[in-house]
Amino acid sequence: MPFIPHTQAEVAAMLGVIGVERIDQLFDEIPAELRCGTLAELGPGLSEMEVGRLLQQRARADAGGLLFIGAGAYDHHIPAAVWQLASRGEFYSAYTPYQAEASQGTLQLLYEFQSMMTALTAMEVSNASLYDGASALAEAILMALRLNRKSQSRRVLLPRSLHPAYRRSVASIVRQQGVELIELPFDAATGRTDPAALAPYAGEDIAALVIAQPNFFGVLEEVDELADWALAQQAISIGVVNPLSLALLKPPGEWGAAGVDICCGEGQPLGIPLSSGGPYFGFLTSRQRHVRQMPGRIVGRTLDLDGNPGFSLTLQAREQHIRRSKATSNICTNQGLMVTAATIHLSLLGFNGLANTAAACHANTQQLVQLLCQVKGVEPLFSGAMFHEQALRLPLAVGDVLRALAAHNVLGGYDLSRDYPELGNALLVCATEKRSAEEMQHYQQKLERIINARAPCPVRPKF
Repeated sequence: MPFIPHTQAEVAAMLGVIGVERIDQLFDEIPAELRCGTLAELGPGLSEMEVGRLLQQRARADAGGLLFIGAGAYDHHIPAAVWQLASRGEFYSAYTPYQAEASQGTLQLLYEFQSMMTALTAMEVSNASLYDGASALAEAILMALRLNRKSQSRRVLLPRSLHPAYRRSVASIVRQQGVELIELPFDAATGRTDPAALAPYAGEDIAALVIAQPNFFGVLEEVDELADWALAQQAISIGVVNPLSLALLKPPGEWGAAGVDICCGEGQPLGIPLSSGGPYFGFLTSRQRHVRQMPGRIVGRTLDLDGNPGFSLTLQAREQHIRRSKATSNICTNQGLMVTAATIHLSLLGFNGLANTAAACHANTQQLVQLLCQVKGVEPLFSGAMFHEQALRLPLAVGDVLRALAAHNVLGGYDLSRDYPELGNALLVCATEKRSAEEMQHYQQKLERIINARAPCPVRPKF
């Protein structure tokens, strides 16, 4: 909020009515060891002018730079109409649409979003969004455990090639609910999850298998074989996808003999700008037979007494908002503004526009990799087929290279050594449709100069 109006006297008066002396006493049920303490590292308060100056400095720090980082957040072109429309007051100021106050316009938009996501993923039902891709996966895992009543183990197979932030978020959310997450290794040569890694779990009680396509390295997985393994083992299959890739790749509803049970992912590539880390939104689609275990809200289309079409929230217990113990999910809001932008974005691009964008991203990344691999000591890390981004091996420490590139206003990629130290000097690069041939050539020239400048000098022979 922009202004806190309560004076110390007003606060004291309110506390007196309640019957306590300090605000801290309102939270005395929280154990002392769980409290954050005195916040000694928090700086002193700033004036309005000082806050404005600080935020302007941070905004300037985020501005500019040739961006070649992907890793789950992508610098795509967003048509100007998307946020001109999404920023209209009826969309921009709307909050979570409980049935009583939900407008038909808001409900219709969410219904159109659900329709688009089911078409894109080749699934049958969709919810009206979640917080982000990571929490969507956590909800998908909990949904899978509710669905798989034959399983008593609560064991879930999770590929190590999945986005590291997703793995951390999932662990934070589900491990306190007795879920055992088992990491599947990836093949060092191809970057894929080797289907042979599933062999030790054949015949065991496995509740669910998570399948990423593409995985964090941009490598395409053997999704048909993985989905069929889950089907044969009576495990719920969960696809985690980049929605842009589905304009070119086989959708998860068609993986293997029967498709996956649940599909989820991050919607940021669909019209959401890079804004210092968010907000983004997660999507989740599934089979019709699983709809009653789906978290979040669902909008349905109906007819009124006069035969006119209308829209309403459906298949959603009121306990989802009030009684935590009986709720399918305790997510009581959605990223409605982000979904509005994504719906407009998809409507403007259409399927052909989405496919053209995906193809341009793939072609640019291939071109970038070819250029960078002309630099001595730079080579592809994996041999598997890829989409949209690719991992490279560098002859120098990646952190040092990225800092040097940043000094030249080039944001050169994601340092994989932080999450995958076994890969050594590994860099993940991405070139979306926004990157020009000149920009990629500029990146190659700067990288070559940095590597040549830091390469060890050859030892001169002694005579």
